[in-house]
Amino acid sequence: MKFFTSYISLSIVLSVLVVSLCAWSLMKSSHQYPPTPSMTSFYDLSAKTLEGELISFDSFKGKRLLIVNTASKCGYTPQYADLESLNQEYGGENFEIIGFPCNDFGRQEPGTADDIASFCSKNYGVSFTMMEKVHVGGNEQHPLYSWLCSAEKNGVSDHKVGWNFHKFLIDENGQLVASMRSGVKPLDAEIVAFAKGN
Repeated sequence: MKFFTSYISLSIVLSVLVVSLCAWSLMKSSHQYPPTPSMTSFYDLSAKTLEGELISFDSFKGKRLLIVNTASKCGYTPQYADLESLNQEYGGENFEIIGFPCNDFGRQEPGTADDIASFCSKNYGVSFTMMEKVHVGGNEQHPLYSWLCSAEKNGVSDHKVGWNFHKFLIDENGQLVASMRSGVKPLDAEIVAFAKGN
């Protein structure tokens, strides 16, 4: 009986370990793509800032972009600090970070636009562009995320945003070149090289 109990305990521990490793691997995954012309132009899209100003993505022509869905009450929220560091080091004429607050996962971004702006400024000194809160999936998916997640539109691959702080990289020609899960840190070598233009 004791052997049987030990066997069951060991099986449970191993099962939890396998599931944890799979989840970690999934959250850390990254997919790179060679620059490929999209079926629908990224530059035809637009979005509103937290302040309600409509920005045409046409204004981003010639810039490399990191697009990230954010949340204020998530285990990945501290990534704001690294995103801001990346922005301070490389942001400007050739590289820009654009944050899209999202309440789709665990209701971890429940605040208003003012709440989000205050949280980002007070806690992380965020100076990169923050857009209005959007849906990244489902029936109310924002057109940008429809483009990012559909091979038919982006010309590269289908994607599904699985959690907060999923990152997409768009090159200076408006082409999707990488999709990175939440566990890929903003200061990951691949992202830094992209920000630098290497």
